[in-house]
Amino acid sequence: MSPIAKIQSLLTKPFMAPVFFLSGVTYDTLTLTRIDRLQDNLLLMIYLLLLGVLIVLTGRLGIEPPPDREQLVSLSPFGRWVLRARPYYPMAVQFLLGGLFSAYAIFYSRSATLTSSAIFFALLILLLVGNEFLRDRLSSLRLLISLYALVCFAFFTFFLPVMTGLMNAVVFLVGAGLTAVVTFRVVHLIYRNNPDRSKREAVGVTAPAFGLIALLVGFYFMNWIPPVPLSMKFGGIYREVQRQGDQFLLTYDRKWYEVWKRSENPFPADEPIYCFTAVFAPVTLNTTVYHHWYFRSNSSKPFTHADKIPIKISGGREGGYRAYSFKQRLDPGDWRVDVETEDGRIVGRVSVRVEQQTDQPTALKTLSY
Repeated sequence: MSPIAKIQSLLTKPFMAPVFFLSGVTYDTLTLTRIDRLQDNLLLMIYLLLLGVLIVLTGRLGIEPPPDREQLVSLSPFGRWVLRARPYYPMAVQFLLGGLFSAYAIFYSRSATLTSSAIFFALLILLLVGNEFLRDRLSSLRLLISLYALVCFAFFTFFLPVMTGLMNAVVFLVGAGLTAVVTFRVVHLIYRNNPDRSKREAVGVTAPAFGLIALLVGFYFMNWIPPVPLSMKFGGIYREVQRQGDQFLLTYDRKWYEVWKRSENPFPADEPIYCFTAVFAPVTLNTTVYHHWYFRSNSSKPFTHADKIPIKISGGREGGYRAYSFKQRLDPGDWRVDVETEDGRIVGRVSVRVEQQTDQPTALKTLSY
């Protein structure tokens, strides 16, 4: 058996699907660094371009074995190679989808919190894992076009704020519009001058993808999409925050055995309280986030608004833009500070229990950040 025949035989083995899946995930995990890194975004754009090309080829040529040798003779070497490679299109599509979904899982995980914004992140994780089992269905144009719309949408959602330095509803809707345009163009290339395909079929293929885009736009206005490219690197509650040179000194009470503790909780009532956070933003992005303070007297009641403090942040620092808000005294009960974007999406959350305490601090510690 020739080496090429051995390779072809190997690629048809059932275990190759997980291999392609894991290779895409592993490559992204090792190579992706920052959401605003040019090389990372160029790689994702190449993935999207190659995926679009493969979907067009799948739609126009199918994935059946190549035709008779007589039909191949009249084609150019590249044309013959494209036809011979048709059975392997699903594997290549699976690799690219695995790479894209794993990249998005990495980027969106840094912005998702255990709130409603985790819904979209959970969807990405579900598709990342489910991609391993999609190989037999990756010849379905309806599924392929819908998945392509999703990966384009997820890309433009963070790529446009990174490139423009703006993060608002208009930029988001522009990204949704670009997703619709790119998706429509892929469908158009499949069905243009294609006698084997009908316009009615094209509508049936396009409608689910456009419906998915509309659904994701609805997710945005319900604050169900993580606020990429922002992410909270650090947050905590402290007795005092002081800036010393390029460092912030964070003072808090910690018992001698609580070596893991980096924030104070519970916190004494009638004491000044500081909420310190570090929020990462891309180099070009200058925006406003809010420290939104909420309070409830006990766990049986809902949290209610207490205060909302705007903080202007600048992007670029690896450890995040550092800032804090200050309250003179807090009533006993449960408090939380949601770090929110201007459109209300939650970047991160800091929670604390405020209690009446008569004991003096045991050992005030200072953390440098």
